[in-house]
Amino acid sequence: MSRLIIDLIARATWETTIMVACSGLLAVLGGLPLALLMVAMRRGGLMPCPPPARLLGLVVDILRAIPFIILLVILIPVTRMIVGTSLGTAAAIVPLSLAAIPYFARIAEVSLRAVDPNLVDAVRTMGGTRWMIVRHVLIPEALPGLVAGFTVTLITLTGASAMAGAVGAGGLGDLAIRYGYQRFNTQVMSLVVVVLIVFVAIIQAAGNALSNHLRHD
Repeated sequence: MSRLIIDLIARATWETTIMVACSGLLAVLGGLPLALLMVAMRRGGLMPCPPPARLLGLVVDILRAIPFIILLVILIPVTRMIVGTSLGTAAAIVPLSLAAIPYFARIAEVSLRAVDPNLVDAVRTMGGTRWMIVRHVLIPEALPGLVAGFTVTLITLTGASAMAGAVGAGGLGDLAIRYGYQRFNTQVMSLVVVVLIVFVAIIQAAGNALSNHLRHD
């Protein structure tokens, strides 16, 4: 294995890490509030308002239904406006984030809905505000599930970031296409697959460990 290939793999792995980490963070910052809103506004929630809740859920589902490769192309003008270019690692973070936010929102919603309603009622009885219920009951109780859902989101983003390489987003997918597929270099293709497997395995192991730790606490 040449030094050039090692350097290319290392650089591409770092670019993929940046894409996945940044878009994953934005997915939590955008998706968790959406999930809290959907849970709070549903019938029997903290501030019941079913029609807006259904509308919000519909918008989330529509965004989730758009294939990532199509979303990637549709958002090119938006990406250029935000980042200044539609190519490269920074540009890929925009569509990755917008795809991950509704995805994580639905996963987080499931975890939040699983919280024992008796705990919520107990805090309400003691005069707890909505914010206190969210901060001290919903999020802490749902945290193991939220971490597990975030782990799945990061793994999904890893696959999406590789797909984004088809349009010059950088990272392992871009390396596999430009140096592996287009140049018929099976060694590069094989190395990219191995690195992606290891990358996903590390994310899954770390997520499982943290989620199990929170459950035991």
